[in-house]
Amino acid sequence: MSDLGRVLRIDARRTAPFLAVPALALLGAVAAWHALLPGVAYWDDAVAALFTSVRLLGPASAALAAWVALREHRLDYLRGLSARSPSLGPLLDLLVLGVVTLSAYTVVAAVVAVKTLIRVQAGHPQVMGLLAGALTLLVYTVIGYLAGRVVPRLLTVPAAAAVTYLWGVARPGTWTYLLPPPDVEHIRPFAGLRTELLTGQALWSLGLGTLLVTGYLSALTRRARLAVPLVAATALIAGTTLWIHGQQRAPLTPRAFEYACRQWPLTVCVHPALRTALPSLEAALTPLATRLSGTPGRFTRVEYRPDNDFPRPGHGVVYIHLRDLSPGYEHRAEQEIEISLLDARTCGDPRHAAGARYSALVSAWLLDEEPPRLGDAAAAREFGRWDEQQRRQWLRTHYGRYHSCMLRGKDFRMW
Repeated sequence: MSDLGRVLRIDARRTAPFLAVPALALLGAVAAWHALLPGVAYWDDAVAALFTSVRLLGPASAALAAWVALREHRLDYLRGLSARSPSLGPLLDLLVLGVVTLSAYTVVAAVVAVKTLIRVQAGHPQVMGLLAGALTLLVYTVIGYLAGRVVPRLLTVPAAAAVTYLWGVARPGTWTYLLPPPDVEHIRPFAGLRTELLTGQALWSLGLGTLLVTGYLSALTRRARLAVPLVAATALIAGTTLWIHGQQRAPLTPRAFEYACRQWPLTVCVHPALRTALPSLEAALTPLATRLSGTPGRFTRVEYRPDNDFPRPGHGVVYIHLRDLSPGYEHRAEQEIEISLLDARTCGDPRHAAGARYSALVSAWLLDEEPPRLGDAAAAREFGRWDEQQRRQWLRTHYGRYHSCMLRGKDFRMW
């Protein structure tokens, strides 16, 4: 009876890993929070943030599992006193560790979902992405636990964390970066994760986890009937690996959307994920549009475009490309519009370096920036004396020379 009591007390110790749930959740939440695009509420990017948390939370879970396996391995001789199956102990350990890992992951997912819902979100929740991340975490946990069982040494704990971490981050340049956790940093607006690829990643993780657990139990119990799930898991891994390999580095797909616009006094249209930026963008760009009125560079519509899409400006239309809404995004949008006003080929010619400096003086006024130092102090002083209306009239007259960086000091003095 005393031996049975000791075995029961040992089994009760399995609840100790639950104390790690807050630490794991905090670690994953911090990683996911920093991975989200600043100011952008986009469901596909939320999934990418969860994958980022998995790349950090997974190695931590693997280390915890290896430590639990190492601790429980020292007490296996006591469990041998009972008549229970030798596979029951490891299965209970894996069950507890799985619940611990998934509890922490659920907290992280809730934090990401709340942050996305607080703002006006775009897209649709990717349940398959959530499942792919959860199954990947379980695979990391199984790897750590089995490593601690097979190699019951203290160094196995950091080794399990290091190996799983390297697997998550060190797969550039090959198709393996599509395997879970996929090496996807940010999902910019206009694109989204492919649902079928997320399904393939979830199935791959499920097959690998099943193969590892079943293989270990087969070696432990020598039961022939475990060969069936072993073969099924191997077939699942092989099939999904071949399918993922055939995707050829294509984790993203274009997403259909309708612009969110603000119509007055300037029409500003952005991706719905950036809807909260509309008031500040309009407030920042309206003065620039006012100063350019009456010139060939005038515009009445601002349109947000994908990073790799640079269409030719239309009549009264300019385009901006914002990567996120981190502080200063309004000024970055102004700068992009101002750069589009200049002829890059002509202004980049060293023969027009003097004219480029005069154009920079005008650009500083357009952007409300500090004017640059000019060798021609008289021209800078003359331009600085004019009021807003005079500068606008001057720009209407000299826009062509400003555009081509061919201004001279006499253009300021003679006018």
